[in-house]
Amino acid sequence: MNRCDYRVIMLYEFKLGNLGAELSRNLNSAFGTNCPCEEMEAAVSGHIILLIIRERMENILGTVRRKLEFFAKRKKDTFVLTSNEVSRALGSHHNGEITRGLEYFLATGNLITKIGLALQQENGFSVIAERINQLRFVSHFRAIHRGAFFTEMRTTDVRKLRPEAWGFICPVHTPDGAPCGLLNHLTASCRIVTHYSDIRELPAFLTDLGMVSCKSIAFVLENDEYYPVLLDGRFLGYIPIRKAAAIERQLRCVKTDLSDSRVPCVAEIALIQHSPDKKNIQTQYPGLYILSDPARFIRSVRNLVTDSVEFIGTFEQVYLSIVIDPDEAEPGVTMHQELHPSCLFSFAGNLIPFPDHNQSPRNVYQCQMGKQTMGTAVHAWHTRADNKMYKLQFPQSPLLKLEAYERYEMDEYPLGTNACVAVISYTGYDMEDAMVINRASFQRGFAHGTVIKVERINLVTNNEKKTLFRMDPKQPYKTVGCDGLPIPGRRYFEDDVYYVTYNQDTGQHQAHKFHYAEPAYCGIVRLVHQDGVEDGARKGINSFLWPVENLPFSESGMVPDIIFNPHGFPSRMTIGMMIESMAGKAAAMHGDVYDASPFVFNEKRTAIDHFGELLSKAGYNYHGNETFYSGVDGRQMEVQIFFGIVYYQRLRHMIADKFQVRSTGPIDPITHQPVKGRKKGGGIRFGEMERDAIIAHGTAFVLQLDEVQNKCDVMYEMPRPDYNLEHCCGR
Repeated sequence: MNRCDYRVIMLYEFKLGNLGAELSRNLNSAFGTNCPCEEMEAAVSGHIILLIIRERMENILGTVRRKLEFFAKRKKDTFVLTSNEVSRALGSHHNGEITRGLEYFLATGNLITKIGLALQQENGFSVIAERINQLRFVSHFRAIHRGAFFTEMRTTDVRKLRPEAWGFICPVHTPDGAPCGLLNHLTASCRIVTHYSDIRELPAFLTDLGMVSCKSIAFVLENDEYYPVLLDGRFLGYIPIRKAAAIERQLRCVKTDLSDSRVPCVAEIALIQHSPDKKNIQTQYPGLYILSDPARFIRSVRNLVTDSVEFIGTFEQVYLSIVIDPDEAEPGVTMHQELHPSCLFSFAGNLIPFPDHNQSPRNVYQCQMGKQTMGTAVHAWHTRADNKMYKLQFPQSPLLKLEAYERYEMDEYPLGTNACVAVISYTGYDMEDAMVINRASFQRGFAHGTVIKVERINLVTNNEKKTLFRMDPKQPYKTVGCDGLPIPGRRYFEDDVYYVTYNQDTGQHQAHKFHYAEPAYCGIVRLVHQDGVEDGARKGINSFLWPVENLPFSESGMVPDIIFNPHGFPSRMTIGMMIESMAGKAAAMHGDVYDASPFVFNEKRTAIDHFGELLSKAGYNYHGNETFYSGVDGRQMEVQIFFGIVYYQRLRHMIADKFQVRSTGPIDPITHQPVKGRKKGGGIRFGEMERDAIIAHGTAFVLQLDEVQNKCDVMYEMPRPDYNLEHCCGR
């Protein structure tokens, strides 16, 4: 066998190997077992928009081509293709077609296409960026969804995170409901390649390193073994196996050098070697793979060889040795190290204090609850016209800050309040994770929030353009200003007149009443052409407010803001909250801000020992306990109470907006049952849990009453066919 035959045999072996790999991928795809590392690509918004523009342009060009062919057939020999003929064929009906398509796509998220654009769904491509707080707003731009196709699958494999997703997809920032594992978020160090890289110099550089081009007639060495080299799926040549590792290291050194453009800094370099077990092969097809195309996930790690930051991708990460602790590095094998242990978390996950001490579902819940808290969403409150915004009146900076907290500048958009928390079962109203709030703290503004709503008043209705804001001089209203507009700073109740209009054609004034059931304060009245805008709706907190004189107090006279029941800890296992309580107390006494980043402490140097020593230096108990006295009779409590400072966040959900109860009310005229809906004054479902509550309250006899058992469904009908008498408990 000569060298040319050997080259042809290796080339066919490589092609057959790729063919087998492709067939394997197709079979796996048919049975729903795709290789995860081949799916770590994202449909970037810019690429989808480009597909839409391309389809629209093809539609326009197809229409122009058909019209030009029609003109040519009609005029035959006299037809001459000119710019005027093209403009005539284009027509005016195509003006703005691309713009309208993009506007509809961005506004609704729905994709109108005839060819499908190789996408598995046609809706859900865009969402409204909510500004509940800064955390919610930023998370929208880091979210990534697997697609609507997977939401209906019963298998859970697609929802699991594979090893190659380490450092790219946050393991805790995902909903805990139906979209769990499908709606994910990128980690803090992950980014997506959006542009094509310049790889024109890369093939020549590989040749200089020892690659044998596929265009060569024969190999340099006849008996040597080779790895194929692929660049974005394109076969370039072969490299000797004995030089493969050195070539890979050389490529990485050039890649991390920003002044050298021969290897793009966002390229992936994966050297897949032969499996040591020839019978049981547990690897992909051997070779040197280089990827530079867009839509790939990349993240930053530290290259220990060059002592610089390097971007790696999901495909090559599986074949790299990356350590977290430098002491775990293996000489000659480990080439990379994580920049920080918290790099595996997302923007929201990096703001959880001591997450490595909590049960993992609690970190998942915090990522979701943190995005639903009142905070500081924007600073220009008075110039915005959002339909609904939430604002925390007196936000504070936490006493414990994570490494990412300063990097994200979250003090510009604070989310919570520091609260003194006593862990004690004191009142009976603090069952499980419920809490009792100090009434005096509430009256001083603890966790006060504001819901800012915008109501637009449009005077141009039904083509009536001669309507103005004007007070009725014959019937002045105390709740309306002299110009007929609401009075800023005034509190409005239901059925209060809050603006008056005047019709110039009829000469009549019309008073408009406030139709919301909940009182609101008028914030700003802004005139935009003929639209009036009203901001308002002040809300407080809905919890049990315990009098301060009845709350327990410590030896130093400290009264807790919140009483938390100790029975809430065992089932939830939020040890991070306990450590935060000790650390917050130590930070307040020493006047310092401590680091609450994950993986800072270890088994040799625990967080409890560290902050316990700080408490001892401040003159407090090592474990954070204090002697408390009863606020009712002043006696000293037999056991010491765990007392500290915790950073609390206030959720935007309020009971006043959700509770529903009624005795009688409207019913459906057909079914004679209570109507559905809280706004309509509808009824509530009396189910098993409501029955259990009645039994537990000691009023089980209520369940035997005739009103509960029968009257809700009974309808009486008179025997006369022309007269019906109906009766229901709702009337």
